[in-house]
Amino acid sequence: MDWSTMSEWHSTLTPHALARQLPAPDGRRPAYRTLAAQVSRLVADGRLPVGTRLPAERELAAELNLSRTTVAAAYEALRADGFLHSRRGAGSWTALPAGTAPPADALHPVSPDQDTVLDLGLAAPTAPGQLAEAAAHALDRLPAYTGGHGNYPTGLPVLREAVARRYTERGLPTGPEQVLVTTGAMSALHLAHQALLGRGDRVAVEAPSYANTLRALDRAGARLVPVPFAPDAAGRTGWDLAQWQRVLRGAAPRLASVIPDFQNPTGALVDEEQRRALLAHARAAGTTVIADETCAELGWDVPESALPRPLAALDRDAQVITVGSAGKILWPGLRIGWLRAQPSLVRKLAQDRALYDLGTPVLEQLIAARLLTDHLPAVRAERHAQLRATAEAFARELPRHFPGWRYTPPPGGLALWAATPGLPASALARAGERVGVRIASGSRFGTDGAFEEHLRLPLTLPAARVPEALRRIAAAADLARTERLSGEDPTPAAL
Repeated sequence: MDWSTMSEWHSTLTPHALARQLPAPDGRRPAYRTLAAQVSRLVADGRLPVGTRLPAERELAAELNLSRTTVAAAYEALRADGFLHSRRGAGSWTALPAGTAPPADALHPVSPDQDTVLDLGLAAPTAPGQLAEAAAHALDRLPAYTGGHGNYPTGLPVLREAVARRYTERGLPTGPEQVLVTTGAMSALHLAHQALLGRGDRVAVEAPSYANTLRALDRAGARLVPVPFAPDAAGRTGWDLAQWQRVLRGAAPRLASVIPDFQNPTGALVDEEQRRALLAHARAAGTTVIADETCAELGWDVPESALPRPLAALDRDAQVITVGSAGKILWPGLRIGWLRAQPSLVRKLAQDRALYDLGTPVLEQLIAARLLTDHLPAVRAERHAQLRATAEAFARELPRHFPGWRYTPPPGGLALWAATPGLPASALARAGERVGVRIASGSRFGTDGAFEEHLRLPLTLPAARVPEALRRIAAAADLARTERLSGEDPTPAAL
C-alpha cells in the first residue's frame, strides 16, 4: 500500500465535531502546542482519519474560544510535524509524517518448528477436537465423488446446504442457490471486488479494519475512505453513524466494507439499530455493502439468543453481500469460505472464478460440512471457553506489565485491540523480532499508516502463555526505547 497517498475525497469535520473529540487542556503547555498535540494524537490513534479536512482557523477559534492566532500557530506546528497538509483555496487536511509505515510483515505465521519464537502476529485458532471424526466421516463419503472430475464451481451441494441452513438458523432465510463455496474467505472477497469494483472506485472501510481486506482493496485499485469507530453512551465500540452518513453522502463510494460481528481487530459487535441505520444511509447513496461475517460465531461473552441478526436479514434491496468462513470457528487449515448473495450473482461469480480456480477441494468441503452439521455446538463451546479464558488472562496481566495501555473489553472475537500511548507499535514489532516475539502492529489495520500506537493481541494464544507473551513484549518495549534513545530506530513518534 502507498502509505503516503491519500484519497482525493476528503471528509470535512465541523468545528463542533472536532471540539467534541478534544480533551480538556492540561495547562502545562502553550495553548497552540496543546491543540497541535491533541490533533496529532487523534490522527495517530486513527480516531481522526487521514485525509479529513479540518475546520477553517477562524471557525475553530470561535468554537474553542481561542484566538485565531493560537489556532493558526497550532496548524502551522501540525504542518511542520507532518500531521497536516494545506493548499491555498482547498483548506487543510490531516496526514501522517513521512516514514510512518508498518514493519516487516508480522501477519505471516511462524513455522511450528520455530519454538523459540512466540507468534502473536496471527489470530487463528487451532483445530477442534472433533476434526478427526469429521475427517474420518469425510473419507468414508469420498468414494461417491471420485468417479467424476471433482470440480464444483459453486461448491458441494452438501456444504452449500449446511451453510444455508446455518444462515436460516441465525435469522436469515437462505437457500443453497444463494451460497458460493470458495477457497477461504479472502477468495470470496477477491471475487466480489473483481466483479463490483473498477480501478479508482471509492470504498468506505472501517478504521481500523482487517489488514488483509485493506490490502486486497488496495491491490484492486480502490481508493479507501476510512470511517472511524466511536464509543456509544455505554462506552462500547460501535459505528460512528454520523460520520458514515457524511462519507456515504459525500464520497458516494461504490462499496462499503464492514465487519459487524466481533470485528477484527476491535472485537466490536454492532447492534441491530445501527445496522438498520447504516443500510438506510447506504441505500440512499447507492452503495453496495459487503458484510464480513467470518467472526460471527465467536460471541464468547454473548448468549446466542442475544445476538443481532445478520446484516443481510435487514436488507430489503439485495444490497448486502455476505462473506463467511470456516477458518475462524472451525480451522483455518481447511481453507473453506463462502459468499451469500442473490442467485444471479452467485452464478456470475462461479463463472468468474473458473479463470483461476475451478473449485474448492472436495475432501475439505466434506469435512467442513460434517463439522457444521453435526459438531458446531460442541466446537463453539470449546472455542468460546478457550477465547474467554485468554481474554480473562489478559485482563489480569496487562495492567501489571503495561498500566498505561487501554482497550475496550470485547464481547467476542479473536483479539484485543490495545492502545499503547507513547509506544509506536512498529518499533515494538521490530524489536520483538529480536527478542523472540512476533507482533502485529496497529498500523497494519488502518489506512495511510494510522493506529501506530496500537497493537492487536490474539486471544487464540493459550491462556497459560499470556504472562510469557507480555514479558516478551515488555522486553521488546525496553529494547525499542533503548534504540530510540541511541538514534538507531527511525520511528518518528516518541517513545
